[in-house]
Amino acid sequence: MTTNSPRWFKSSYSSNGGNCVEVAANVPGAVPVRDSKDPHGPALAFSALAWQAFVGQVKSGSRPAL
Repeated sequence: MTTNSPRWFKSSYSSNGGNCVEVAANVPGAVPVRDSKDPHGPALAFSALAWQAFVGQVKSGSRPAL
């Protein structure tokens, strides 16, 4: 199953302050992320595992290793 139109959404924690990212969860094999202020600009694509690890780090408040 493939899709031509990612369905973008912001976090429910977003306060509409303009400093948000949007994520599309309906793209097989990738998690695209973009700047909500530039919806027609570039998007980064992460593997589901990498995105899951990033979100886990953010939720725990820890800093990722460089």
